[in-house]
Amino acid sequence: MPIKFKPSAKEVNRQTKQVNMVHYYIKSMSKQSLFEYVNDNRAIPKRRVKCINELQRRGIEIVWKNK
Repeated sequence: MPIKFKPSAKEVNRQTKQVNMVHYYIKSMSKQSLFEYVNDNRAIPKRRVKCINELQRRGIEIVWKNK
């Protein structure tokens, strides 16, 4: 099973009352949102490592800078 960023959720269309599952897979997230999460001070360490691993899998090199 693919790596998830957060648990799946049910999304209800209020007009048709249909329930759709929304999956939050890391492979479908944009590069910009992954970088934003890695640089966030309140990021959960386990999710942060997942984002870093996904960026490395895509072949993106991370350059660390001190503030």
